[in-house]
Amino acid sequence: MNSMQIAILTMLLGTVCVAVPNPAQSGFFKGLIKPGALVFDVGANNGQKSVLFNACGARIVCIEPQPDCCNKLRSLFKNNKDIVIEQIGLAEKPGSLTLSICSDSNAISTFSKEWQTNSRFSRGYTWDKTINVEITTLDNLIAKYGLPDYCKIDVENFEYEVVAGLSQPIPLISLEFAMETFHNTEKCLAHLKKLGYKEFNFIVEENASFFLNKWISADELIAEIKKQTVSHALKSLLWGDIFARIII
Repeated sequence: MNSMQIAILTMLLGTVCVAVPNPAQSGFFKGLIKPGALVFDVGANNGQKSVLFNACGARIVCIEPQPDCCNKLRSLFKNNKDIVIEQIGLAEKPGSLTLSICSDSNAISTFSKEWQTNSRFSRGYTWDKTINVEITTLDNLIAKYGLPDYCKIDVENFEYEVVAGLSQPIPLISLEFAMETFHNTEKCLAHLKKLGYKEFNFIVEENASFFLNKWISADELIAEIKKQTVSHALKSLLWGDIFARIII
């Protein structure tokens, strides 16, 4: 379960503290992550995806700026030597940034002003707290921990700023997209193309399989997602995760 689904459930059912991962996704990720692989979980939140990655036998660096979430991660993984918690944010350059926290659903806390004013959650939620967060880059984390085999990025419309801090390809990378801010997703894809990525695929919402039966170019992927938006039941509310792979 990712931040989009958690927030939607929160809207319907009330505050969600720790969501139960979608069991169907276990097989999906086991097909992507080999035992012993290094995974960066950027936007780890309360560990929903890290639990799945851990079940694959991965070594995980959880990157999460929210103190409450980091405390939950430390408690959840306190006896697990294969998981490290980095209480920090990521962007194009090191420094500090203001994080806006949504107390009712911390899964949609964000560094992005646009996410607060122009997302599907803008009318139903408020971001009632702010904190100053130390910022580093993906490149700096790679220098510290080594090149990951897979990097998952789910940071509420701040994905472009995160990938902008990456100057070298990672074998497999994924990032969340939402149609109301898809222009920023296109910027992410343009940056990944510059890094040499040529093969892309995507999943819709929390589906446990790729939408396409083959990997395609970034331009083809953009066209395919926009085509699906036309036929999607909620049209502009289509969301999911884009995957990019490269042989290094």
